[in-house]
Amino acid sequence: MSVKGKVAIVTGAGGGLGRCHALLLAEHGAKIVVNDLGGGIDGSGKGDAADRVVEEIRSMGGEAVANKASVADRAGAKSIVDTAVKEFGTVDILVNNAGILRDKSFKNMTLDEWDSVINVHLNGSAYVTWHAWPIMYAKNYGRIVLTSSVSGIFGSFGQANYGAAKMGMVGMMNNLCREGAGHNVFVNCLSPGATTRMTASVPGATTDPDNPDPENHPALVSPAVLFMCSEDAPNGKIIQAMGGKYSVQQVFTNDGIDLGVSATYEDLDARRETLLDMSKAHANSRYGQ
Repeated sequence: MSVKGKVAIVTGAGGGLGRCHALLLAEHGAKIVVNDLGGGIDGSGKGDAADRVVEEIRSMGGEAVANKASVADRAGAKSIVDTAVKEFGTVDILVNNAGILRDKSFKNMTLDEWDSVINVHLNGSAYVTWHAWPIMYAKNYGRIVLTSSVSGIFGSFGQANYGAAKMGMVGMMNNLCREGAGHNVFVNCLSPGATTRMTASVPGATTDPDNPDPENHPALVSPAVLFMCSEDAPNGKIIQAMGGKYSVQQVFTNDGIDLGVSATYEDLDARRETLLDMSKAHANSRYGQ
């Protein structure tokens, strides 16, 4: 495993998970572009969080620069990659971590609250990746991490916008891991769990993001990111990481039923139990991944 000398972009790296990802990558010798708008968890406002993380990295002898653009802005997303190229000559690693929350039940959610979350998480990840992709593709090397969530993979009440964006990360990974494989550009998803500003904002939460529980510290997630950013990284995997526990999540399918070309609703309904039975399901290998 090595990221020494590699140029890494970490979005949303001004605090929480992103900060821990950036610090660990820098500790292992990567040069870091610390991107963070510096606003609130709802995406409002601006601040200097990125500068503070840059100073942390420099104080430990690492190399880092700040970028304060919004990933949800197309020009801003381009500027993040431009910063890496201008300051360090290229980009080898991209960790798409930036995110916001606008939690509400679907019936109470406005379409603006839907759009803002989709734009930051899903579109923002796509925008930054789109600008980094041709650089990695041309030089036959790249490692990209997309941040998913159990809110999308398994579902969570009151997070339809967030969950849709996070499951969208899995769909993007499933396609890009195939497009990039022949050029040594590997794409994986992180499904993290930790005490952060975002989790502390969820109604009923009792956690303190400034003093995270040692058993749920965001730093315990970052080893999985380093693993997915290394030269011998996997490709097309969803890795869940929380509290020092790591696992792989994957889509499974059953053998289904074959009703032939004369199939009717009545035929299907009569085989309902067989159709829905997942007791003998197996990992989906349709594409031979």
